[in-house]
Amino acid sequence: MANKFFLYARKSSESEEKQVMSIETQLVELANYTRKEGIVISEKFVESKSAKQPGRPEFNRMPEKIYASKEPVGIIAWHPDRLARNSADGGQIIYLIDQSKLVALKFPSFWFEPTPQGLFMLQVAFGQSKYFSDNLAQNIQRGIRQKLRRGEYFGTAPLGYVHNPKTRNIEPDPVKARLIKKAFSEFARGGYSLTKLQEKMNLWGITTRKGKPLALSTVHKIMRNPAYIGIIVRKGETYEGNFEPLIKREVFEAVQSRLKENGRPRRSKHKHGFPFGGLLKCGECGGAITAQYGRGNGGTYIYYRCSKKFGPCSQSYLRDDSMEEQAREYLRKIRLPDGWTEKMDAQIDLWVKDERKNREDAAIEIEKELQQTERKLDKLVNGFLDGMIEKDSYLRKKDELIKTKTELIQKQSDLKSGGVYWVEPLRDWLETAVCAEKLASSNDFYAVKSFLEKIGSNR
Repeated sequence: MANKFFLYARKSSESEEKQVMSIETQLVELANYTRKEGIVISEKFVESKSAKQPGRPEFNRMPEKIYASKEPVGIIAWHPDRLARNSADGGQIIYLIDQSKLVALKFPSFWFEPTPQGLFMLQVAFGQSKYFSDNLAQNIQRGIRQKLRRGEYFGTAPLGYVHNPKTRNIEPDPVKARLIKKAFSEFARGGYSLTKLQEKMNLWGITTRKGKPLALSTVHKIMRNPAYIGIIVRKGETYEGNFEPLIKREVFEAVQSRLKENGRPRRSKHKHGFPFGGLLKCGECGGAITAQYGRGNGGTYIYYRCSKKFGPCSQSYLRDDSMEEQAREYLRKIRLPDGWTEKMDAQIDLWVKDERKNREDAAIEIEKELQQTERKLDKLVNGFLDGMIEKDSYLRKKDELIKTKTELIQKQSDLKSGGVYWVEPLRDWLETAVCAEKLASSNDFYAVKSFLEKIGSNR
C-alpha cells in the first residue's frame, strides 16, 4: 500500500470553455475523493498541457520523484486520460508499475488495482485515450479538407474579408475590401515601394484585427496571399475558393513581379527637369540622347547630346530651344488631315463588331476548356482515391488543374463583364492627333513628350 500519493491534474491548452473538466473542477472532485478514501496528498502536479505528445514538464517530474522516493508511491488523478494520451507516457506509467516503483493508481471515475487484470484494463484505457486523441485529430483534419474542397476559407479571414456565419465562408468587407483593392492596384502600377505602400495603407486606416498599424511583413504577406484571387493554399495543396475574389489575376501577377524586384520605387519622371530625357535615340549611332545643365552667355541652359554608348559619334550638343522647335515642327507634320477622323471612326466601328464576334467565339471555347478541366479533375481525384496515383503526383497535377481552372474562370468573367477596352484609348488617340497642331504651340513639353510616346516610337 502506498504511504504517499501524488495528485496530478491536467487540462489541455485549449480555451477554458472547450474543456470538459477544468483543473479547478478536477481538484475539487479529487479533494472530495481523497477525504472519502482517507488518502493524504504529498505533492500536487498541475499543468495546462496537451497529452497528445510527450514532454509535459510537470508529468515528467513525477517519475523522477517516484524513482527517488524511498517510500511506496501512488498517483491519484481524475481519469487515466489525464495521465496519458500517447504511448510513450502510458508506457512509462506501466513500466513504473512493473518495477514496483508505482504501487497504486486511484481514479474516481475508473477502477484499477495492480494485478494482471488491472494492468490490462489500464492499458486498454490508455489505448482508448490515444485512439480518441488520434481519431479526433484525424476527424478535425478531414473536416478541414472537406471544408476546403467546398471552397470555404479556413482560418482567420484575410484582411479585406469578413466571415459570414450563414454561408460559413468569407465575403468582402464593405469598408476594407475597397482599400485592399486600391493597395494592390497602386503597388502593381509601380508608384510605391513596399515601405511606401505600408505607410499609405496605415494612412488609409487599414489596421490589423487588433487595431494596430500594419507591419511591413504583414503588408508583404497581404501582397502574396493568393486568397485575394480566389485560391486557397493549405499545407502545399491548392483549392479553388468559393468566394468572391478581390483582385484580378493580372493585377496579382504584376504585384508578384514587383515583389521579386524588391518593390523598387519608380523613378520620378521629372527628377532633373529634362522633358525629352529617355525619349530619343541618336540618328547617327543609335545611342540614347541624354541631357545636362550647362552655362553660357551668362545663363544656365539645358543641352541634349548623344551618350556615345556605342562608340565615337560626330553629333554635337543641341540646346533645349532647338530641340523644342524640332518637336514642334514634327507635331505640325503628323497632324491628321481634315476628314480623316470620321473615316477612322467608321473603321473602328467595324473592328468593334468583329471583336464582339471573336469574344463570343472565345467564350464558347473557354466553356469547353472549363468542362474538360473539370473532367480531368474528377478523373484525377478518382485515380488518387483508387490508389492509382501517388500523393505527390496527385498534389502537383491538382495544383496545375486548379490554377488552369481559375485562369479560365477569370477569362470567362472578363469576357462577360468587360467591353472592348481598346476602343476608348484609340478614339482618345484620334482626338489627340487632331489636336497635334494646337499642342505644337504649347510650352508644356512634358505633355509633348507624352504625346510623342503615345503615337510614335522612341527609336
